[in-house]
Amino acid sequence: MGRHQRAETAGLVSCLICAVLGGTAMSLYMTLAPAIWQISQRLFTVCAGIVAACGVVSFCCGYIKGSSSFTLRNGWFAPIRRAGETLALSVVYAATAFLTSFLILNIANGIIGTQMFVGYLVGACAGLSGVVGYLTFVQAQAMRAKTLAALLPFFVIAGVGGAGMTTDDPWWFVNNFSRLGDRTTFAASMFNTTLILAGLCVIVISYFSVSELVTTYRQRELWHRRRFDRPGRDMPWFRVRMAILSVLLAACGCCFIGIGSFRQTPHPIAHNAFAFSLPGITAVLLLALPWLAPLFSKAMYVVSDLIVVVGTAAVVVWRYDITSMTNLELLLGMLFFGWFIVFCRQIAALEADRIQEQVVHLQLAAEGADAVDEPLESRVASDR
Repeated sequence: MGRHQRAETAGLVSCLICAVLGGTAMSLYMTLAPAIWQISQRLFTVCAGIVAACGVVSFCCGYIKGSSSFTLRNGWFAPIRRAGETLALSVVYAATAFLTSFLILNIANGIIGTQMFVGYLVGACAGLSGVVGYLTFVQAQAMRAKTLAALLPFFVIAGVGGAGMTTDDPWWFVNNFSRLGDRTTFAASMFNTTLILAGLCVIVISYFSVSELVTTYRQRELWHRRRFDRPGRDMPWFRVRMAILSVLLAACGCCFIGIGSFRQTPHPIAHNAFAFSLPGITAVLLLALPWLAPLFSKAMYVVSDLIVVVGTAAVVVWRYDITSMTNLELLLGMLFFGWFIVFCRQIAALEADRIQEQVVHLQLAAEGADAVDEPLESRVASDR
């Protein structure tokens, strides 16, 4: 079996193991827990926690199994870096599994009713644990920025939707989204935690994205040096561009973390500082993208500029009291996460092209020195 088929097979095994463990754990909890911990919201919280735990264990097994960095052949830095990646990704997957499961359980409870749905809770926990165990293991075997970016919409929608369904303030949307997290209730904590972990997710995905850009730049510079026996003209600015891109992406993630960490009522200055800094930092990032990431397509730059125009127009409309702050925040949030997903898909496309170029380059090298002098881009185009 090939690598991907082995990953799918191991994912099925993980699905079965997680389903059994999840159903058993939920059954034991419902049998042994006192009555005060048998109310619906606490049952849903425990069930979602069991699903998240199964997902994290499955992800760690898949990610560590597919990595060769947990050795000391290249020193201590590689295993420490990989351990840090595993921890950060585990937090992201745990939060995504928990919030998504909690939202699904609340929706099902609203459709069926509490008295009837509690009887299905063990089976629901087993099913969700199996699905999450399968998905996390398979994704861990083929971890990419594109894979992580696909989690963002599920993660954010599940967190905000779960908070909106469980809040005790039915009119929070009249003011803004910060009102949803401006309390000490479970719903407010869920909303703020979603923002904090969404910021962490942005930072982690940015790390994978910039790493791929670095790899692509270095590969093309190496081939340029071999062909022309001199460094590329673009390389002196390489580290500067990557450093600025990393700082801007990390700053966007830190703004989400700051918004979730500082509630508006007790910390209005800090909360508003992060909230109003996020659109500005994003605008700078989008406008400077042609210089920061010149390997992207021109359509990506046009889309980025259009997002800045639409966001600026929305702010102007809000300033004239034509729309509410909630609508403005919703639009800006959708624009940012939509752009970020497209950004990660561009990174994934660059990675696929880089791998194809590597294959073609090896073919050219095997054909002899004359073939190596052939422009790589023309050979890739002919092979397509």
